[in-house]
Amino acid sequence: MHGTETSQARRIALLAKERPDWPAYLHVRADGTEEAVTCARLDDRAGRLAGAFAERGVGHGDLVGLGLRNSPRFAMSVFAAWKLGAVPVPVRWDVPDWELERLKRVIDPRLYLGPDDLDWIDASAARPVPELPDVVSPHMQGICSSGSTGTPKIILSAAPAVHNPVLSTPMAEAWMPVPRPQTVLVLAPMYHVNAFATLYSLVDGDRLVVMEKFDAALALELIERHRVTTFTATPTMLQRMADAPGADDRDLSSLVWLQQGAAPMPPSLVHRWAELIGPERIVMAYGMTEALGITALRGDEWMLHQGSVGRGLRGTEVRILDADGRDLPPGELGEIFLRAPSYGGSTYLGQAPRLAETPDGFRAVGDMGYLDGDGYLYLVDRRVDMITSGGANVFPAEVEAALIDHPEIADVVVIGLRDAEWGRRVHALVQPADPAAPPTAAEVVAYAKGRLAPYKVPKTVELVDAIPRSAATKVNRGRLVEARGG
Repeated sequence: MHGTETSQARRIALLAKERPDWPAYLHVRADGTEEAVTCARLDDRAGRLAGAFAERGVGHGDLVGLGLRNSPRFAMSVFAAWKLGAVPVPVRWDVPDWELERLKRVIDPRLYLGPDDLDWIDASAARPVPELPDVVSPHMQGICSSGSTGTPKIILSAAPAVHNPVLSTPMAEAWMPVPRPQTVLVLAPMYHVNAFATLYSLVDGDRLVVMEKFDAALALELIERHRVTTFTATPTMLQRMADAPGADDRDLSSLVWLQQGAAPMPPSLVHRWAELIGPERIVMAYGMTEALGITALRGDEWMLHQGSVGRGLRGTEVRILDADGRDLPPGELGEIFLRAPSYGGSTYLGQAPRLAETPDGFRAVGDMGYLDGDGYLYLVDRRVDMITSGGANVFPAEVEAALIDHPEIADVVVIGLRDAEWGRRVHALVQPADPAAPPTAAEVVAYAKGRLAPYKVPKTVELVDAIPRSAATKVNRGRLVEARGG
């Protein structure tokens, strides 16, 4: 360490000393019952668990795979890894067994903890607290990011596990003061980068209210009960919360701001949440797991640039390039490249393709979009998800955004299926709002025709009981295509 740098391990210990009885982590089980964990207990249990890790051979720089659901045990395991200078790697547990085994092979951790290890983790509480040197892991964390293709991609942050207040600085501070400490509601599984990042807020003194499993109605209840001040959500989560019975009657006045990310937000959903809490409390952001940079805008700003994901924030620069690497003018669709002073680099495990990069340091992950004349970015979709149908390019996110407003549709995902006539046909999987009275395929197609260009309208519609989303509400389009014959 250099100068005034503080390791994450040391920061946790300092927090426990300064605020031992602060209930830093409130665990909300799937049944709604709760367990509060203080800073002192988190630090104590993490230290004892670190000793148990060390006995299993974990040392400086080793990877520790964490296939655990949201729980105090998960947080303690992350902190235990940091105390040894090891690298915590949350692992997606909500995948088929064969895919989980593939992820574990790619990570090749020194230690892997799954559901069968919960008793062992609990038993570590009876161990003595070891004397540990103050060390720094060479990587803050690893994150599994399979995107829509299913190809295992494990991203190791190149930044060492040193306490960095920027990581916990509320994004909303770009527009307004944000009182601290915050009460942060965690909706997503902590294998997702946005949910994992709330641990940085915890070590900076914010309080976490962590849901073991996302439930829309319970999330609204928790905001009201615990006076939650902020949360981050995907559009699917926000849609389910807005559609939950009694949503309009909930007291959401404690919310200072919320952040939406992961996918473009349907305009109707932005307006719905603007009605619930006010547009000035909504922040829409776009970034990547690789942390190449970030764009964002506030809800009232979005009203003047509807559909945008904002302009560069915290020094982020944005370029839209064509296939030959040439800059495209406003309004023209191309690949999104970002450059930011905060980017510290990353390392991939596995066979995932490396990032596209320009000679001057702009990088891309395959997302497509365009800029308007004012420099606002509009995210269209991922290149890998694009459907070429009859020679025309169709982006699933645009079709999904058009269909989700249908009153008889609860959820929808669009994929491209092999077709003798079209090459790929646009195919919509639809989850009815009322399974007893689903919309017909003809009704869905007619609705789409009123909102989309003809070539973007689904040629086939499939009714499903539920869209197969991960615990982070994401969809694996590749797997859906494969299950339907490619």
